Amino acid sequence: MTIDRGSLLEWCRIPWRELATHADRRVSLRIVRDSEEMGQLMARELFDLVVENGAAGRQTRAIVPCGPMAWYGPFADLVNGAAQSLEGLVVFHMDECLDWQGRLLPAGHPFNFRSVMERVFYDPVDPRLRVPPAQRHWLTPETIESVAAAIAAQPTDLTLGGWGQDGHVAYNQSRRAPYHVIGLEELADSTIRIQENNLDTVIAVAQRQFGSAYQFVPPMSVTLGMRECLGAMRVRLFSDTGAWKQTALRIALFSEPDAEYPMTLLQRHTDAILTATIETADHPISHHPEWELL
Repeated sequence: MTIDRGSLLEWCRIPWRELATHADRRVSLRIVRDSEEMGQLMARELFDLVVENGAAGRQTRAIVPCGPMAWYGPFADLVNGAAQSLEGLVVFHMDECLDWQGRLLPAGHPFNFRSVMERVFYDPVDPRLRVPPAQRHWLTPETIESVAAAIAAQPTDLTLGGWGQDGHVAYNQSRRAPYHVIGLEELADSTIRIQENNLDTVIAVAQRQFGSAYQFVPPMSVTLGMRECLGAMRVRLFSDTGAWKQTALRIALFSEPDAEYPMTLLQRHTDAILTATIETADHPISHHPEWELL
């Protein structure tokens, strides 16, 4: 299904203040002031779950993204401030970027997600409290089978993440291969795989991170599938990146599930919540009722 332009125009015209309570909204939405408030809320999602499960003698199994970035500092502050051990936390990393031959990027590359997560997620936590290395499941071309088996072994408590310009969750992009089109059910059942990154994903990352130098954007990735991401008991997606994510948010809120925008599948989940900053919830079209776009 292709998103109807007339419907899209209607959705983009809705003022951001009306989104969270709109009668036609199909998935829950929280709107926060800015990145700082979002980061605190995102950190609490995981921290409070770790505390709750720990008190009950249970592990916490979480799928964790490399970005949004605003929650890493607050999470470490909560853990260190409460001296909360993370020995019961099992982490499944969502995805990893690859070079054009499907190989891992060198350590220290800005899009080597393992390097980033070691620096911003693991290292700031007191060494006595950190997630044990054996419970950090890094996704690489070599670990696809072992990560898939580890996720399937027990229920996952929480998927944390963001969304992309086409509504991708992890690197589950809108598939645009000219000779192989997939349907919504195939997307919903997608699992861990290596893939080429879409041109619009490359351009969007280039514009945000590399001064539009698309030549430096990783062209491939390995990702958890929608089956793994939406298989968690709770799904919480966050964005504080403004214009890059505004239209995908409107489509996730108001469109029927559509393979062109993978995050619309959140509507099928029983406990999914989107969180957006005001900048991300806003839309330029909502400020211009005089625009004729059809």
